[in-house]
Amino acid sequence: MKFQHKTQIRVRYSETDQMGYCYYGNYAQYLEVGRVELLRKLGMSYKELEDEGYMLPVSDFSISYKQPAFYDDELTIETTITKVSGVRIVFDYLVKNKTNETIVEATTTLVFISKETKKPIQPPAAFLEIFNQQ
Repeated sequence: MKFQHKTQIRVRYSETDQMGYCYYGNYAQYLEVGRVELLRKLGMSYKELEDEGYMLPVSDFSISYKQPAFYDDELTIETTITKVSGVRIVFDYLVKNKTNETIVEATTTLVFISKETKKPIQPPAAFLEIFNQQ
């Protein structure tokens, strides 16, 4: 798929809990890594968007934990843009371990807002061009 990217990340020791599992709160950060790298692949970095006066806060976050990840596990974050509608962009994620088992399924919705006013605004024209080329 054109709007999909895979990113690898390794679970660090400091990211595990007393049970040796990757702490559940870390997955939001892992998903952010997947999102940022997908946008970078498409030619739109978060930094460039912010420099142009846009911010992308998360307005919705849904996650389903299928099984744990452990210290030193290599995880693949499969990130897909599933919808761009008005001021919203929806990302779906699958986080898989080295044996291709699904660890996490998740979805986030982000909203384009003005850095200055903090109000929703239309995405930049260059961003919309990328999605209109499909």
